[in-house]
Amino acid sequence: MSEKKVALITGVTGQDGSYLSEFLLSKGYEVHGIIRRSSVDYRERIAHLEGTPHFHLHYADMGDSMSLVKLVGKVQPSEIYNLAAQSHVQVSFDAPEFTADVDAVGVLRILEAVRTNHLEKSCKIYQASTSELYGKVEEVPQNENTPFHPYSPYAVAKLYGYWIIKEYREAYDMFCCSGILFNHESERRGETFVTRKITLAAARIAQGKQECVNLGNLDSLRDWGYAKDYVECMWLILQHDKPEDFVIATGVQHTVREFATLAFHYAGIELRWEGEGINEKGIDVKTGKTVVAVSEDFYRPTDVVNLWGDPTKAKTELGWNPQTTTFEELVKIMVQHDMQKVAADHIAGVMKTNLAEYLEKGIVK
Repeated sequence: MSEKKVALITGVTGQDGSYLSEFLLSKGYEVHGIIRRSSVDYRERIAHLEGTPHFHLHYADMGDSMSLVKLVGKVQPSEIYNLAAQSHVQVSFDAPEFTADVDAVGVLRILEAVRTNHLEKSCKIYQASTSELYGKVEEVPQNENTPFHPYSPYAVAKLYGYWIIKEYREAYDMFCCSGILFNHESERRGETFVTRKITLAAARIAQGKQECVNLGNLDSLRDWGYAKDYVECMWLILQHDKPEDFVIATGVQHTVREFATLAFHYAGIELRWEGEGINEKGIDVKTGKTVVAVSEDFYRPTDVVNLWGDPTKAKTELGWNPQTTTFEELVKIMVQHDMQKVAADHIAGVMKTNLAEYLEKGIVK
């Protein structure tokens, strides 16, 4: 009987970390996740896993090399999935130094933690890289050989992470790889990311809880996939017979406008688009009201407008299917989830209000 594999996941509380934890547990892994100490509960994505056999959480930080060295030594992982990052492109313009420390130097800290514990030959490392490396794209679609042209502090930090992984692979013969992930979304996506912002807004507008949503460049093109499908490819990369880097994408791209149109459709609202550029609006066909507007506040200092991945290598060498969940299915999953969430939040709000009134009147104690 083979020894149980042990995985260490940084960024375990995020969208990808939660799906990857579920996937690895289903494969019989012992899963260890890194969390940061906080007085605010931010573990809702993995709350259902806490208390599960073979799932463990540990305090450490990507900015604290000693905590990482100690934890890697304690856990003795056979695989490390480095998903931790300041992952919001717009935020990286506001917090460039923090982004660099976590997204760039943090990768180096993981590699050195493995070397310090003499696990170079037994521990495989997956680095979550990003399509933002291509930035001001030089060819379409983008594959493993497309030149990089990072166009944000986030992308520049991630480029260091990509190259330091490659350097340690060649210098120390370590099994470490980068998965160049294109945009991957889900119902667990953070609410500040444009896709989740759209699906939540569509649900709230459909239920009378919001009037309009403001977006940035509606013409931006993205290759959107389902995060739940993408974590399988992360795992497949570390099961490959040799360490290599792979583009993880669907090979299909859509505009932000298309995403919004489909999201509102699944929420029961048909959109008609009028105007151009900053003056473009999405009109509810039934009511004639403007439900989508464009705001310069959401334009970036330098904007990536045409990301489109070529997953041929992952399909042929890893046997991965990038179309397990289609774009239409992805948007539908997200909208259905958020329609239920908005309805549940409303009920919870009403109950809270009623309870407060009852307490004030002395009806309940």
